[in-house]
Order: sequence, then structure tokens, then C-alpha cells
Amino acid sequence: MYFIGVKTAGSAALRMFPRWAQGLGLENAQLVGLDFPLDASDRLYREAVMLIKDDPLSLGALVTSHKIRLRNAAGDLFDELTEDSRLVQEVSCIYKWDGRLIGHATDPSVSGRALGRLCGTIGASLRDGQALCLGSGGAGQSLLAYFRTKAEDRPERLFVVDRDPGQLEKAQALLDRLPGAGTFPVELVLTKSAEENDEILARLPAHSLVVNATGVGKDIPGSPLTGAAVFPDHGIAWELNYRGDLEFLRQAREQQQERHLTIGDGWQYFLLSWALIVGMVFNVSVDERRFAVLTGARA
Repeated sequence: MYFIGVKTAGSAALRMFPRWAQGLGLENAQLVGLDFPLDASDRLYREAVMLIKDDPLSLGALVTSHKIRLRNAAGDLFDELTEDSRLVQEVSCIYKWDGRLIGHATDPSVSGRALGRLCGTIGASLRDGQALCLGSGGAGQSLLAYFRTKAEDRPERLFVVDRDPGQLEKAQALLDRLPGAGTFPVELVLTKSAEENDEILARLPAHSLVVNATGVGKDIPGSPLTGAAVFPDHGIAWELNYRGDLEFLRQAREQQQERHLTIGDGWQYFLLSWALIVGMVFNVSVDERRFAVLTGARA
């Protein structure tokens, strides 16, 4: 299995994969990193897809930072792009089925599984509040796609905010492609500062969901919220990042007791994503017992 990223050698996945493989009964399975710069040429993406397609020992790949670029550059090389891949226009999972090469986007499903786990810990329903997604990039769009097309339990309204008008345009284009227009209220909001994000946060009712789907706290220090931000009472604070200074996560933890918050960090999201993709690539069922193997491999 290949791992297509930017600097894969530093990923926790490469260190833990031997333990995952052992726990899942995948003898002789190997995870091989392929590093591409963010401005890689289309030729490199096409060569990577053909490598996987033509090599019988290559069962598939997980794609991280290159999901959209790879799909745009090499989408025609797949025998099939799944419905989710076509909707969010990215490929995060490459696998083979009956000799055919499949490109799939897993993030909408992973968003649902992770949220289900978060809500299940407290017996909460997202219907009791609204939701604020900080960031309209790939993770934010996947959450949007999940709520619009897959979720049975979803908030009464979703706000998606971003400082980048180009990203919001892409989120709007996704909304226009998704079925069920008008059945779930979504507001895309251009904000220029963390203070403006605070203002939207302050308008959320109790029991609302707040998600950090930005790179702030991972790629750059800080948080998309200021230190004066107040989380919704009995709300859910969800940090999608699992590395970096994770300032948003720290802010939520400081208010956890006073505001009765349920908090999720990015580690569960990371593991759920890997579990889903490893299961698809190697055609194994990652049930709760096997998922516990992945969870325990963090140490």
C-alpha cells in the first residue's frame, strides 16, 4: 500500500503500520511513502496512479495533501470514481476491486463516523443545536457533504466560515452539485478575523457543534478563535488536527467544565480515516475489536 503525501517519513502512520498490519492479520503488508511537493506536476500524479494500477503487488494507496490535485490530474486513469469522489472532486483512497482501479473519497463517511462516536459518548443529538465549521477547505467541504447527503442526525443549520473567498466559492460549487438543495440550511460566510469568528460563535444556541477544519493550530500556530471566544453551553468542540500546537483544542479544554463541553480531537479522525482506507485497500473488515488495535498502537 502506498501513502501519497508531502513528507510522509514524519507521519505517525509509517511508524505504526507494522503494528496495524500485525493486528489486522496482514502478513507481509508494507506501507510505502511517496512524497510529492504541493506544486507537483500532473505527470507525477499520473505516473503514481499508473504505478499502482500496473503493479500486481500494489493494492492501493491513501492520499493526503494531494487529494484534489491527483483527482484532477489523473481521474481519467481510474476505471471508476465513486459517487463521493465525484461529489467532492477528490481522491483520498485508491483500491482495486475485481481487477478494476477505484478512486474514492472517504472524508464524508469518516466525518459521520467520528461525529457518531462523539455524540454517542454523551447520548447527544446534533438536532438539538446548530453547527459552525471554521474552514471551508477539503475537511470543511467533506463535513458539508456529509450533512447534506448522508446524515440522519444533523444540526438545524450549518455555518461555514473562511477568510479565503476562493475556498468559499469552491464550497458553494459543491453545494450546487449536492442533491437535496434547500433541505438543509447552509450559510457560507467570509470572515476576515478571529474576532468575526467569535461573533458567529456567540450566536450559536446551546448544544451546538463547533469544528476547527482549518490548518490554524497545525500548519501555523494559533486558533481561528480569539482567547475571548465562548463555546456554546453543552456544546461539542471538535478539533480535526492531531498535531501542532492545537490552540483551539486547548481553548475548548479550558472551558470544558464551565461550559459542559464534549471535546473531540483529531486523533480519532486520523485513525478512523486510516482504518477505513486500510480496510478498503486490503479488503478486510475493521470492526470495533480491530479498530481497538489501531487505537492502541499510538503509544
